[in-house]
Amino acid sequence: MKLTEELEAKFNAQITLEFEASLVYRQLAIEMDLIDLPGMATWLRRQADEEIVHANKFIDHLDARGNHPRIGDIAVGGLDGADDPKKAFEIALEHEQKVSESIRDLYRACDQAGDIDSNPLLNWFLSEQIEEESTIDEILGRLDHTGDDGPGLLRLDAEMAERPNRGTEE
Repeated sequence: MKLTEELEAKFNAQITLEFEASLVYRQLAIEMDLIDLPGMATWLRRQADEEIVHANKFIDHLDARGNHPRIGDIAVGGLDGADDPKKAFEIALEHEQKVSESIRDLYRACDQAGDIDSNPLLNWFLSEQIEEESTIDEILGRLDHTGDDGPGLLRLDAEMAERPNRGTEE
């Protein structure tokens, strides 16, 4: 069943937001590389790839429903202070919260339109966003524990480098 034009527009906005998230994570990775934290940079690059996977899920959903996926304009800003690990992950958490709220809004719009066919996809994303926010919150907690402890920060950095590379296709 094809989505209404209004829902198609909302799904396309979500696609754009997922690609924006990928670029935010990629820029944060660059910032971590520049301050010699390659493990955090690796983790953030992997997260950037995961956001592309998320965008692809929405693209595939629209395509399967006979709609036209479109990527809108993307601007990445608001990353001031991202050259500090704690600030970088605070920015990441804020962006994930923005994505979570957008998915909840999309869920509500589909519910109001009686589009139950989108429920499996959106339910998956709701669970995924809980995990995303929790993971970043845990990283922030661990950064709080390290404080000014350089060796602790380097241990966390080394641990984060071990995140597997899953690429951008699932």
